[in-house]
Amino acid sequence: MKKNEFKQLLSWMIIIFLLFLFVRNMRNFQEVKEVPYSEFKQLVKSGTIQEVKIRNDIIQGKFFDVSANKTVNFKTNRVLEDMKLVEELEAKNIKFSSELDKGWFWTLLLNFGPVILIFLLWYLWTKQLQSGGKQAMMFGKSRAKMYSGKNKSETTFKDVAGCDEVKEELKEIIDFLKDPKKFQRLGGKIPKGVLLYGPPGTGKTLLAKAVAGEAGVPFFSVSGSEFVEMFVGVGASRVRDLFDQGRRNAPCLLFIDELDAVGRHRFAGIGGGHDEREQTLNQLLVEMDGFDTKEGVILIASTNRPDVLDPALLRPGRFDRHIVVPVPDIKGREDILKVHSKKVKLDPEVNLSLIAQRTPGFVGADIANLVNEAALLAARKNKDFVQMEDFDEAIEKVVAGPARKSRVISDREKKIIAYHESGHTLVAKYIPGSDPVHKVSLIPRGPALGYTLQMPQEDKYITSKNELLQKIMVLLGGRETEKIVFNELTTGAQNDLMKATEIASKMVTEFGMSEKIGPWSLRKREEEIFLGRDYLTKEKLYSENTAKIIDEEIKKIIDFASEQARKIISDNIDKLHSLAKRLMEKEVLDALEIDKVLGLATETKEVKEQQNNEQQNKSEKS
Repeated sequence: MKKNEFKQLLSWMIIIFLLFLFVRNMRNFQEVKEVPYSEFKQLVKSGTIQEVKIRNDIIQGKFFDVSANKTVNFKTNRVLEDMKLVEELEAKNIKFSSELDKGWFWTLLLNFGPVILIFLLWYLWTKQLQSGGKQAMMFGKSRAKMYSGKNKSETTFKDVAGCDEVKEELKEIIDFLKDPKKFQRLGGKIPKGVLLYGPPGTGKTLLAKAVAGEAGVPFFSVSGSEFVEMFVGVGASRVRDLFDQGRRNAPCLLFIDELDAVGRHRFAGIGGGHDEREQTLNQLLVEMDGFDTKEGVILIASTNRPDVLDPALLRPGRFDRHIVVPVPDIKGREDILKVHSKKVKLDPEVNLSLIAQRTPGFVGADIANLVNEAALLAARKNKDFVQMEDFDEAIEKVVAGPARKSRVISDREKKIIAYHESGHTLVAKYIPGSDPVHKVSLIPRGPALGYTLQMPQEDKYITSKNELLQKIMVLLGGRETEKIVFNELTTGAQNDLMKATEIASKMVTEFGMSEKIGPWSLRKREEEIFLGRDYLTKEKLYSENTAKIIDEEIKKIIDFASEQARKIISDNIDKLHSLAKRLMEKEVLDALEIDKVLGLATETKEVKEQQNNEQQNKSEKS
């Protein structure tokens, strides 16, 4: 039990004990009539006394008052010289008992116990309200966590990889915090605010911590959602308190995570709005415009939705510098893998560059999860090192979901799935320039009953029309195979059709790849409408006639891709049967086995690199 928990438990035990005493002695606080000892003796002789308690110096009891027709509590000072009192009580059959003196401690406790009880209850109530981050008595105080001194941020740029250009941009902030006069002597001003934006998981928060760790200055971290409460004015008060703390600890860094929670576009007044959020945003704008860059207080914020931020936040003088934190390229992914695998026991044959090549589109968080999953898989198999096969399985788990080997599939459905996946693989192998097939499997993963895993040989930043058509052909290969082999259609192609239709739709409406539509961007609005920005400017994107042409063009692309996929499958039907048969036997086929079944002499770049690495490792061991 923690020390604070023990203190709290002890306090409540004392309160319960005092309450018990208080209730037990409530009768002592009833109205008591004080009578002389002579009158007490007369009452004894008259037989009206009902009960007597004899103590060392006081006699207490009850007697029936005939005139008032009620029982009265009384007390009188005892006369020690009266030795016949007990005999007289016995003669009148009066119930009596003796009580020992409770002493000074109990006297003080009974007199001052209620006061102590009230004080303890008040103290615990205030402590309870302030604990757990609620701070009910301090609503206007900022909840920012301060990292300084022994509790300072230990993260540095060595812990951040895959974004070298972003680190170069942020090094200027660090230089200013370390040596402000270097920039001020020529009249220059450091940016007041730095906005980091990019897809989720790219390391925006980690970069802010690294800046604080490199600069060695106090670092205040707070989430945007912690400003807004149900009480009006609390958010604005917390913004003021945050900047006040920053000025008192200058030079320092203020970091607001998920800025879009408080910095969203202000409304135009139509349909009302969230006044508390707007007050908080207005206070943030005032504070950023008011504090001087010479104070050494720099605000860093992160978001993955820069499109919804208020323009007043993004203007120069507030967030002067906007830095994109992109998805890492193949070199960045390899560097991130090196960072996250430092504390993992890797097999000497593990090739991080090959893993980076097989993980296009992965961000830093995905790669961290990938390394952790590989380590867990190796530990589950009681291995001493994490091997390459563990990383391969982890990639599949992250991309397609966990394997569901316990699912029972009938032989007929298994055959349909085998041909469906073989159709994807066959079309992908016989289309020139298509992404290499890394693996094809019948083992269900996630929502998929089977999957064909394609991995590009290099990162791509632009995609041609021909490449998009090839993707649609591969997606429709499974459905066309079902039509040719079984002469029927199943629901297994649902996800393929959705992806193919989405690509074809973007080709027509966004990429200008339709001859009839031409170079138009007719994309429908997908994000939520903001009353202050979008409601009044809402307009129709295109006419009904144009919508009909768009539908025709999308169908034309899908029909063309279906015909090409059907032709490839029909021309190679024997190889399709061989591949499907082999897949049903082994359930999982890698790139080498696929090429062997199809009789393809041409090896993919990935397979060649894998073979070269294996030969190199064997020669090093020998």
